[in-house]
Amino acid sequence: MTQPPHDEPTAENTEQLREQVEQTREELGQTVQALAAKTDVKAHAQEKAAEVKTHAQEKAAEVKTQAAAKAGELKDQAALQAGQLKAKAAEAAALLEDKLPDPVKDKAAQAAGQARAAAARAGQMWQDKAPEPVRTKTSQAARAARDNRLMLAATGAAVAIWLVCRRRKG
Repeated sequence: MTQPPHDEPTAENTEQLREQVEQTREELGQTVQALAAKTDVKAHAQEKAAEVKTHAQEKAAEVKTQAAAKAGELKDQAALQAGQLKAKAAEAAALLEDKLPDPVKDKAAQAAGQARAAAARAGQMWQDKAPEPVRTKTSQAARAARDNRLMLAATGAAVAIWLVCRRRKG
């Protein structure tokens, strides 16, 4: 707001003087509002809190997205490694089967048949004598073992290797 020097006339008539007074009032009102806004600590604090909250929400969303991406990567890596381990176990089992002599294979098959027969007898005896809660838990464990046949095959291969090594030493 600029003021004319005091020695110059400010208005030529009353109407112009009223307009100048009205304009000065408006400018003064705007200045007072601007000063009041600058000194309103509560409003500034609320604005700053809103900014901080928005920034925190954006950062949280960003971190959540990054964590989800990392979890997906880790899951993919774990699946890939599990697949590689499965393939290696199958390859080792195939190699072992190829290298086993026929008499050992025959003995293993014979032992497996005897083990199945003994398992069937034991299973029947178990069904006849075991309490119901114990039978339920056992059947759940058997289902889990059937679901993990690859692990059982690898264990069987390890036992076969052990038998071959033991036979060669003895």
